[in-house]
Amino acid sequence: MSTSNTPERPEDYCGTTYAAKLLGLSVGTIQTLVEKSELQAWKTQGGHRRIAMQSIRDYQRRHNMTSMAPESRNNRLKVLLVEDDDVTREMMREFCTRCDIPVDCTAMASGLEALIDISSIMPDILIADLNMPGVDGFELLRTLRQNPTFNRITYLVISALSAEEIESRGSLPEGTIFMAKPVNLQWLNGFFTALMTHRHAD
Repeated sequence: MSTSNTPERPEDYCGTTYAAKLLGLSVGTIQTLVEKSELQAWKTQGGHRRIAMQSIRDYQRRHNMTSMAPESRNNRLKVLLVEDDDVTREMMREFCTRCDIPVDCTAMASGLEALIDISSIMPDILIADLNMPGVDGFELLRTLRQNPTFNRITYLVISALSAEEIESRGSLPEGTIFMAKPVNLQWLNGFFTALMTHRHAD
């Protein structure tokens, strides 16, 4: 695995989860491809794997894998879901495949994964739980809100925490939309539709 000549811009690399989504492969297969040097990758000092986007595009070309055309991507709502609970995450991901509008959902189990890959994904909407181990939803939102690159993202928090509990932990950044658990899927479907309508109106 390479440790030098690493891309310096966040959009030039991604994490293992997003690489697996782009290539339609399992995370385990991605790790095998890295070990075989079929994908260029390296590890940060913290031990987190980064994969070069160029090597992913090269792999797609070598194996005649067509990536989605830009106009097709523009007609889909890009959702980044960050939820550590397996059942909730899978339920939300499945819901996104059945929405009234086309939704491209990338589901991740940790805030750290999201921070690694968000520059590559550039979602229209980030949906995050608040209580997560490591980088929780509070830290994830504050970090992203400090970077003007992510100003166009719509932030939606889904949590079982009360307003008092959220306030005691520093509250949510201004403009963050809050929805209490359990998730209201009918509301969420309408929310997605409204976002897409607004985007086409711009």
